[in-house]
Order: sequence, then C-alpha cells, then structure tokens
Amino acid sequence: MKAVVIRTFGAPEGLEVVDLPVPVPGPGQVVVATEAIGVGGVDAVIRRGALAAYGFREGHLLGSEVAGTVTAVGEGVDASWTGRRVWAFTGLSGGYAEQAVARVEDVHALPDGLSGADAVTLGGSGVVAHFALRKAHFAPGETVLVRGAAGSIGGTAVQLAARGGAGAVAVTTSSEERGARLRELGATHVLDRSGKSDDPDAATGFDVVIDVVGGPGLPEALDALNADGRYVLVGVVGGQPPEEFGMRLVHGFRKSLTFATFSADTVPGPDRQAVRAEQFAEAARGELRTVVHDVLPLDRAADAHHAMDAGEVFGRVVLTP
Repeated sequence: MKAVVIRTFGAPEGLEVVDLPVPVPGPGQVVVATEAIGVGGVDAVIRRGALAAYGFREGHLLGSEVAGTVTAVGEGVDASWTGRRVWAFTGLSGGYAEQAVARVEDVHALPDGLSGADAVTLGGSGVVAHFALRKAHFAPGETVLVRGAAGSIGGTAVQLAARGGAGAVAVTTSSEERGARLRELGATHVLDRSGKSDDPDAATGFDVVIDVVGGPGLPEALDALNADGRYVLVGVVGGQPPEEFGMRLVHGFRKSLTFATFSADTVPGPDRQAVRAEQFAEAARGELRTVVHDVLPLDRAADAHHAMDAGEVFGRVVLTP
C-alpha cells in the first residue's frame, strides 16, 4: 500500500511516499481503508523533529485520524464493524496511508450525510475544543480569546463559545479576510497575531483564553487575562513558549490567574465518544460547521505541509489515497 513517512526531519521535502505492507489488525484492532486523512498541526511538529526527544524517529509514518471503511477486524472485535464507514484515531502515527490500523475503542461510526473530509476535520479537534472550554470553566457572558483560531480546533472553539453565550469571542489571525471568515463562525472581535486591534471597541481583557499556538507570544496573552482568568494551552503549533513564562503568572499574583495545559488523552474514552457522536450529528445536520481548506492526494502530503508552514491554511487540509 502507498504511505507517507518522514525520510528526514525538517522541511516538508523530507516526506517520502513509500510502499508498505497492508497492515494486519491485532487483538482489539480494526483496519480502515482510508477515504480521508486529516493533516494536523501535530504532524508538522513531529515532521520538524521537535518531538524527537519523545521517541519519534525518522521513518515515522505520520497521521492521527482517518475516515473510511473497515476492511478487517482483529481478535475480540465484533465482526459487524466490517464494511462500516467510520472515523478512527490512529494515535500519533499510521494515518498517512491507504490502510490504517486503530483500536476499536478509538473508532466511531459515521452518520449518514457526513463526508470523510468533514469527519477528519471535526473528529479530533471538536473534542479538544469542547473539553478545553470545560477545562476553563467557561460560563455564559464571559469573554473568550482564541489564539490560532484559523485552525480546526480554533474554529470549532469559536463556534462553541459563541453558542455557549460568550459575552465576546475574540480571535487572533493574520489577515482581514481570515477575520471576516471567523466572524461568520461567531467571532465578535478580530485581533492581529500580537493580540492588538485598531478597533476602539475591541475587547482588551478576557476571562478565558484557549491557545492552540503557544510560542513566544504566550506571555503577552497571559497579560490579557482578567482577574480570575483561566488560560488553557491545547497546542504549540507556534513553537514552545519561553521557559520563563511562568513568571508572568507570579507577577500577576493578585489577579488569581490560572494556567493549564489540556490533552484529550486525559478524557475518558466514553466521554470523548459521546461528545464526538453529538458533534458529528450536528455537523451532518449543518448545525456545526467544518472548514476544509483543501483536499489533496496522498502523494502531495508535502504540499499540505508547505501550506501549513506558510500559514496559508484556514481550517484543515485533507489527504485522499
């Protein structure tokens, strides 16, 4: 089968299309013939070699979520899964391929009317956005800032905050065109990447910050929290924050600020699946929007990564075998 691996860490040119054996499911696993493969920010971080200290090596098969049809099941898996269209989480590897393996507990049947591209745009990111807002104890009437709102996690967080009755939903983005598209998703204020705006009515303090970016701008975003504000970091697509950023929290001691990281790995599987089922149904009915930036063939994975590195992607790029 055709797959894409990291030949060398660094630029997208280090990705290579290779032929690999068709995987065989182990106990508790299924094999999915992919129709759509999500390209996520974590894929770019792994490709650059930034997570090599965590065991990622050259030769790694990228990809964490796919949609497609179950073609084989392993020992202990109900045979009725065979032939069903599903979304599947493959971990942090194995998705950029014509056939992918996933644990059956990480597989979710797709409702009628939901495309594979929409499923891989929402399946992982929607759960992160939902539970990140819960982690922040977001309440109606509060002001929310989403850093990195143009991605699939950020775009969903904007929608959920707006639907949840936020007093204001501010976003950071790189252009007026992107700002206009984010307003269509529910944003009320558009800031530049540094968190500034020429709008005199723009919100300047926030009760909640949901941050997909991290990077060197994180300390300034901490400064934008109101008293009793809560900051939840869900990604570092902009790089690691400065090691001394915690001093900002100490300097703001009298504001009683809270900083937290969030990974969906800490949410029990049944809870993730329940939220995913609800969001998939809402997307199929058109009540929750998914934003697919582009759909490219699998052998153009490097082009997808170039677009991410250049900051051109709004929503999610999807690969097809």
